[in-house]
Amino acid sequence: MTDQAVDVGGSAAECEPDAPETTGRQFFGRQRELKELREDVERAGLDTLSGRKSPRARVLLIAGRPGSGRTALAEELARQLAADYPDGVLRASLREPGGTPVPAERVARDLLDALEVPVPPGGGEDELAQLVREALAQRRALLLLDDAVGADQVDPLLPQNADCLVVATARGPLTGVPDVRPCTLGGLDPKAAVEFLESFTGAVRITVDPRTAENLVEECAGAPAAIALVGGWLAVRPQAAVSDVAKRLHALPDEGGAGGALGGQLPVAERPLVRAFRLVYESLPQPNARLLRLLSLAPAGIVDAQTASALAGCSVSAAQNTLEDFVAYGLLRVFGDPDERPAQYAVPGWLAPLLHRLAEAADRPGELQLARARMLERTVRLLQSCRAVTEPDGSPARKKLAGLPRALRFPNERLAAAWLDTRRPALLAAARLAVEDGELDTLARRLVAALVRALAAHRGTGAAAPDLYGLHQLVLDVAERRELHREKAAALLNLGDLDAEAGRTGDALVRYRAALDAGRAANDPYATGRAMESVGGAHQELGDWTRAADWYGRALAQRLARGEREDEARLYGRIGAVLTYAGRYGEALRSWRAAVAGYRRLGDLPSQARALSEAARVQEYAGRPEESLRTCREAVEWARQAGDLRLQAALQLRLADTLDRLGDPAGARLHRGAAETLLGPDGGSGEEEEAPAYEIRSASAKD
Repeated sequence: MTDQAVDVGGSAAECEPDAPETTGRQFFGRQRELKELREDVERAGLDTLSGRKSPRARVLLIAGRPGSGRTALAEELARQLAADYPDGVLRASLREPGGTPVPAERVARDLLDALEVPVPPGGGEDELAQLVREALAQRRALLLLDDAVGADQVDPLLPQNADCLVVATARGPLTGVPDVRPCTLGGLDPKAAVEFLESFTGAVRITVDPRTAENLVEECAGAPAAIALVGGWLAVRPQAAVSDVAKRLHALPDEGGAGGALGGQLPVAERPLVRAFRLVYESLPQPNARLLRLLSLAPAGIVDAQTASALAGCSVSAAQNTLEDFVAYGLLRVFGDPDERPAQYAVPGWLAPLLHRLAEAADRPGELQLARARMLERTVRLLQSCRAVTEPDGSPARKKLAGLPRALRFPNERLAAAWLDTRRPALLAAARLAVEDGELDTLARRLVAALVRALAAHRGTGAAAPDLYGLHQLVLDVAERRELHREKAAALLNLGDLDAEAGRTGDALVRYRAALDAGRAANDPYATGRAMESVGGAHQELGDWTRAADWYGRALAQRLARGEREDEARLYGRIGAVLTYAGRYGEALRSWRAAVAGYRRLGDLPSQARALSEAARVQEYAGRPEESLRTCREAVEWARQAGDLRLQAALQLRLADTLDRLGDPAGARLHRGAAETLLGPDGGSGEEEEAPAYEIRSASAKD
């Protein structure tokens, strides 16, 4: 998360991939640092001095402790330089609220989303970082990487393009990134610090007691976050004088307070910020202080009124009012579009560890777990509502939606989609944290399932595939921990399908075999059948026709035993296809005829026509052109009876090709003319209907 910004509202511009630029805000101080950073952009690097053009982007580093305003400075620099980078400013946060590094693959995926570059589901760290570098290779963009933990997070993302600029913030130097000279931040200079304080209090209270104002900002060590806190305390108390807060702040000891949670041997540099926080925290009403502590449970440090309401067990309106009070105090900042409704807020990076310590000291573990469970349950219900609004009127889901409280209902699909899009980072973080918790697995499973359905309903399985991959992996983690074999099989099948779609056929094959074992352990015939068919499909993709036919045969035997006729017909077709590829035309023809018979029993005329067309193709390969011609004509007739004009036209074209090979160009022209008539002037070629009957959509889409 980002630090407290040095601006009029005391709130920071978020450093997230989809964050808008900060506009219409006054920036205080740091003019010397800004000048040096701008000069550093043009400074000759080591490669240039040695006579070589720099092979990659220039890197600027702004270093400082949490609360020093490093993110605000980075944002102000980006604002000033934005015109020089027409391809935009990209943002990514590299540290979780708890202090752990954000995984590199997640950072890269978010950057690719911002660049509108397709993200391969399940892509590894190296693959995604390479895609980021390739996407930036032909762009002139500014990349803002906030709160880096180490050089290993930054280096893989550096564009191999001297026309790009990277601005990174960190708590110290990034040893390992070459040719980087950090701009290290201390406190604001006294004049800028007083001006920043005045933006909260107004000019009068500063003018009547300027010396005390100077002493107050000195007491805060010029730290922007500390000044924002004392300024917020004064802003909500218009009758209080600057001397009042100065006395209170000076009276606070460096150690102890808040039940000892904020005690201990604090580093000297951290004491002003912690004391300013104590000033505000200890002045809060007890319910507000409790809600503030519970914000330590907010996924990704992002909270809205619904989340706060569930955590505290209060009404949504009361939670909204309290969150706005926290913004006024400088305890939260607006996240995302400030005009967005419902509004979202972020916990500043300096505050997150303090809230964790306070919650552990003041709240019993059972109370914290109950608050977390309430939050997850509220999230599940919102996701169910978000998905239900996409269902037709009168459907069971819409009827269930009508029974929900008004606060949990979305009035239309557009608003539900907008909520899902803006809350997506927090929702994905909630799913990860719920699974990592380990004690709320039932809620975690419900949450992941609801999120999968909502994403698929609003974004489509293709667009949501990168998120779905991670969610299926979470399901797998819970299933393995709880020995839930059926859910393990389902998760492995879904992951295998996504691996296969991304071209990782070998990985998909491993997933499918593991799913088969899990399906057998669960005694789940559907899962085992799906797994065997998927193993066959993977072998087919790898060109191993014999193994593919064998696994399709095993799946077929199970379908025959269960009397699943539609699946039987499809599997006969898949076996026929791989046997055709293997050149075993006699066996292939028998399989296609069995598929034709199966579709005939089902009354599926279009599929029957397609299967006949494939049988005709096999007969032609086998050197039996006359039989192929008769079979193809029969297929055209069945397509005509089905009333499927596009399929009929596609088969007419197939028939024309066969006649050409038999030396009958006149007959071929006749059938091509018939196909053109069926398709009309805008009907296309009909080639899309030539897909053989054995081809089915991926299991994840089918299911």
